[in-house]
Amino acid sequence: MCRTSRCSRSRTWSSAEPAPPRERRGRSSSRPATTPDHTELGRIAALSQRTRREASPLEKQVKKVAWLIAAVAVAMGAVFLVTGVAVGLPVTDSLMFAIGLLVANVPEGLLPTITLALAVGVRVLARQGAVIKRLSAVETLGSTNVICTDKTGTLTRNEMRLHGFWTPENLTEAGPRSAELIRAAALCTTVTYETDGRLHGDPTEVALVEGAAEWAVPVDPADRDDHRRACFRFDPRLRLMSVVQMADRGCLHVITKGAPEAVLSLLTDGEPAREAQAAADALAADGMRVLAVAVRDLPPGTVPPVRRRQAEGDLHLLGLVGLYDPPRPEVAAAVRRCHEAGLTVHIVTGDNGATAAAVARAVGIGTPGLRVVAQSERVDDRHLDHLLRQPGTEIVFARSSPETKLKVADALRAHGQVVAMTGDGVNDAPALHRAHIGVAMGRSGTDVAREASTMVLTDDNFATIVTAVESGRRVYDNVRKFIVYIFAHLTPEVVPFVVFALSAGTVPLPLTVLQILAIDLGTETLPALALGRERAEPGIMSRPPRPSSQGVIDKEMLVRSWGWLGSVSAALVMTAFFYVLWRAGWHPGDPTGPGTPLHHAYLTATTATFAGIVTCQVGTAIAARTDHAALRDIGFFTNPLLLAGIAFELAFTAALVYAPPLQHLFGTAALPLDAVALIAAFPPLVWGTDELRRWNRRHRNRR
Repeated sequence: MCRTSRCSRSRTWSSAEPAPPRERRGRSSSRPATTPDHTELGRIAALSQRTRREASPLEKQVKKVAWLIAAVAVAMGAVFLVTGVAVGLPVTDSLMFAIGLLVANVPEGLLPTITLALAVGVRVLARQGAVIKRLSAVETLGSTNVICTDKTGTLTRNEMRLHGFWTPENLTEAGPRSAELIRAAALCTTVTYETDGRLHGDPTEVALVEGAAEWAVPVDPADRDDHRRACFRFDPRLRLMSVVQMADRGCLHVITKGAPEAVLSLLTDGEPAREAQAAADALAADGMRVLAVAVRDLPPGTVPPVRRRQAEGDLHLLGLVGLYDPPRPEVAAAVRRCHEAGLTVHIVTGDNGATAAAVARAVGIGTPGLRVVAQSERVDDRHLDHLLRQPGTEIVFARSSPETKLKVADALRAHGQVVAMTGDGVNDAPALHRAHIGVAMGRSGTDVAREASTMVLTDDNFATIVTAVESGRRVYDNVRKFIVYIFAHLTPEVVPFVVFALSAGTVPLPLTVLQILAIDLGTETLPALALGRERAEPGIMSRPPRPSSQGVIDKEMLVRSWGWLGSVSAALVMTAFFYVLWRAGWHPGDPTGPGTPLHHAYLTATTATFAGIVTCQVGTAIAARTDHAALRDIGFFTNPLLLAGIAFELAFTAALVYAPPLQHLFGTAALPLDAVALIAAFPPLVWGTDELRRWNRRHRNRR
């Protein structure tokens, strides 16, 4: 007797496999007789180990940014050290100023802000049904341009129901033959009852057993197992499953179910294979998963077969059953968003091509062109490259195997695409490991698939992938906003040292090292962290995916930060510095050291430079909130954390300017009202000039 547990746990040898070898004399019986690499699990493990997980695009970009910043900082520090000594400064002072310049060029909050932005993205996605296992994967989602998705459970509800059938005698009419067909299909299953009375097992088999009950030919799993004499579980390569059941009067009854083309090839001569294939194609075209069911009676007294080949032959066709799994209602809108965002969606499924194509058309995949590869296992690399290079075409890879999924992922990566691949079974582990973003199903997926993946969908919903892509784009944009913010402050922090060096000391140093540290470690950090929490800009999913070769820092960003925002801020803060000095009667070359009449005016002027950089930070933070849209499109008060960060940096600056203990420590002095009024105008000037620049760019793009 072969019960369900025995069928699902024990190894069953198919006709395509050799029988287990006998134990050699003298060998321990506990030692395995086969090499693990030759098993199915060994084959999947070998495929998974073919490639190692690579660094994400963001990790590569951050490394490049770090080297760029380090090179610029060291070069500027070295130049200032040499220049300071050349103009007659003491070596110790020149070295101190060079160190200050290094500090000014190093964004201390870079990694914390990026980490916070990624962590926020992970938390938001977890609430929306996507669990991210690596922080950097959030940004990788934003650069995804190809999604390879399963059909069942991802695009569909995973709620299969027996929807249609076909028998050679009665076609689609109900009758004794259709009842026999439905009951036989339900007997060739391994589902069981759970303690709460619900059926547990493969959704296809659950649908068959439930359909049998609806058609008044119920099958009890316990009684089914009591009459079972052999079980050959489903083989994904053969696409077949067979059982041997004890029928009336002690006869053995073989039942085989599986893919129509696989079952029809095992029929005896004279069976209606051509008519059955046409009927299967018609059912599949309606979006149904089609299974063929065939039987054979063994003579009385026959020993139950021990190999698949002995059981699966000379079969008689009972008919076809069609199972329908309706598409998820939200998938069509999600696919539209994918197309608007420039994403390509391919279906990679083990199902029939016509069935998958019907579901694809129902949810909008394949607009404007859909290509169906009916036997994707047979596609060679050259043909696959040709298929994937066709613009505007989305492909259904039907009857796919684990190697097929892996081959598709490899080909897309070779074409420079960033790939998200979904999967739920053990066989999907290699492809999930190879794709940039492996997406496992949380409800229907196996532990192996979840372990190999980068993201787990707790709701098994395709729409959640699109939401994750949008979140990834938002995170990437926020990282760029933060970099614009910190790079814009480098220019006004560096220009005072440049002015001091170029003037050969006739202009006193407008900024001290401690004031730079106060800016970089005190006033800059909180607004930078708040920019990592910025909401997505309007139209973020209307832009095409960024090329994988595009860096997080590009020429346009440097022009905006260093050349525009930085230059405007530098001009403003140097204006404040010279205004305070000239107001006190200073002329180039006048001494400003301790004990001189202009020393207090000099302290006030450096304080004006310090406070001016802080207020320019406020204007830069507001300007950096958008890269394309106007500020009114996102709203001034939509990021309360940024407003809190600005309030903190202004309060911190006021403490350094007006608190006597901090004045002595940081070399500051109280600012007069006219200097305060001048500096208070800096934020709208910085933001307004950048808003004007963005308006001009939008106007040019419209034209």
